[in-house]
Amino acid sequence: MVDIQVTNLTKFFVIGENLLENLTFEIQEGECVAILGRNGCGKTTLFNILTGQMDYDSGEVYVNPNKKLGLISQIPRFPEGFTVEDVLRSAYADILRVRQKMELLECEMANGATDAQLREYDALTNRFQTGGGYDMDVEVDKICNGLGITPEQRCQDFDSLSGGEKTRVNLARLLLEKTDILLLDEPTNHLDLNSVEWLEQYINAFKGTVLTISHDRYFIDQVADRVIEITDGHAEFYSGNYSFYMDEKQARFDLQLKQYEQEQTKLKQLGYTVERMKGWGINNRTLYRRAMSIQHRMERIRKTEKPKKERTMKASFGEKEFSGDIVFKMKNVSKSFGDRTLFSDVNLTVEGGERIALLGDNGTGKTTFIKCLLGDEDCAGKIQFGPTVKVGYLPQIIHFDHPERSLYDTMLYEKNCTPQTARDRLGAFLFQGEDVFKQVGNLSGGEQSRLRLCMLMDEKINLLILDEPTNHLDIASREWVEAAIEEFEGVLLFVSHDRYFIEKFAERIWLLEDGTIRDFPCGYQKYRSILEHEAAAKPVITAAPKPKKEKPKGGTKDTDKLVRRLEREIEKQEALIAELEGKIEAAAADYQELTRLLGEKEDAEAVLMDLMEQWDAAQE
Repeated sequence: MVDIQVTNLTKFFVIGENLLENLTFEIQEGECVAILGRNGCGKTTLFNILTGQMDYDSGEVYVNPNKKLGLISQIPRFPEGFTVEDVLRSAYADILRVRQKMELLECEMANGATDAQLREYDALTNRFQTGGGYDMDVEVDKICNGLGITPEQRCQDFDSLSGGEKTRVNLARLLLEKTDILLLDEPTNHLDLNSVEWLEQYINAFKGTVLTISHDRYFIDQVADRVIEITDGHAEFYSGNYSFYMDEKQARFDLQLKQYEQEQTKLKQLGYTVERMKGWGINNRTLYRRAMSIQHRMERIRKTEKPKKERTMKASFGEKEFSGDIVFKMKNVSKSFGDRTLFSDVNLTVEGGERIALLGDNGTGKTTFIKCLLGDEDCAGKIQFGPTVKVGYLPQIIHFDHPERSLYDTMLYEKNCTPQTARDRLGAFLFQGEDVFKQVGNLSGGEQSRLRLCMLMDEKINLLILDEPTNHLDIASREWVEAAIEEFEGVLLFVSHDRYFIEKFAERIWLLEDGTIRDFPCGYQKYRSILEHEAAAKPVITAAPKPKKEKPKGGTKDTDKLVRRLEREIEKQEALIAELEGKIEAAAADYQELTRLLGEKEDAEAVLMDLMEQWDAAQE
């Protein structure tokens, strides 16, 4: 069954310049499809058209009317004073209305109920149960736990959250709504590694249809059944994940180039023959007609266009020669905000040529750690740099002192270079033509990162510190940044949730968790293997085995014994559930432990319900 079908879709914002042109594709039920393309190619516009938020100029768009569709790119407005918990519970608006009716009916039936009221209450109870009302609390806890939404955050006003936090809460709300068709626009941008991995597991287990825009190559590899790339308004189709897409795209380029070259060789030979035959056929009409026939044949041959290589940026970091072994040392470094300790007693030594990834969940203090290292934040302990160390830093949030200036003027003023040098450097970073006169404040996040890198790469540095360097960049720009970093021979320290980037560059990993930094002298794959081995070695507390239902043996004495035994087992099970609830509250910040405990509690509650049913039967 087709869930989404787009036929000859055309959309333009400027007459004569189509953003999408005769775009045609279809998405089958249950597929997970990744939409790729450069920033500005029309991916988000396509999503807005699919949801009906934007009109289009021609073509047809079909979305299965019997399916519920949800888009994560836009954050709805909620009433003033709505907490995060209120936003999450809004996913159960219909079920909550049913529960409200049940509560009103319970009050009315307190002093006696009519047959009509009992029938109505029974119908409402069935609706509440089939709608997932009894599982609502468990589902909300599970989704929040997976996406790293803490109990403290759930009490906050939604409007007080940052953009990234709002996106995460909205994603949680969308998942709770049991949407049939999920449209995800850069869903991993504001998630830490644990949350991204949880989202991958969720999508792989999801029975519905998923259409996702993403520049996270590792994420696409894990979830995508196939890829649609939008290029020049048209769609190219690849029947596999990102790795397949890359291999297939190169194979298609090579084949098209080979066909083009073969055709050009043949045309050149035929052209030479035509010219000679025309010369010979001045007085020979037969030869002249044959020459014209070959020329018509040449016109039919011209089919394959020369494949175009995407424009690439050509630049590299200016490097300062480093002398000595130690780049920097940290001795007993600690940082706290009031009663909260981000990290303490950090003792680390970095030598020349190392490439280090600083990892950890959102909010653990990675950016603060970087700022302490740079001297932008005060901290306890001692940080000592080598005498010839020159630092280059790319922050997560780019700031320009004069956002009203153009790119061209920014280069002239801040880099103190000649007009021609400014043009050349901007051109190397794909800022060409009229683009150089755009105001810096009007640039997208990716363009601002590119401009800051353009300015940074000119400096002579030997310690490069990057905080989320691939955020807001499309895949082509990420690959260019990676190519530039590959050429850099100094020390690299970076914060990133881009596993493709981490796997490519990290030779040493610092994990910031529970107020300490663990040092792993290895790459990402071995680091993951160590963590998985440690998790497997932890003792697992299994839920109490589910007792078999027992029937009374027939006599009153036997029945009384059974009732008393069941009552003792019920008390034990209730105590176990209370104990688990205490552990769940204590493990609120540990998403893996919390997931395990919630599963145990679910099993324990199922056992309790079974015991209660046996007790009811025994009483009867």
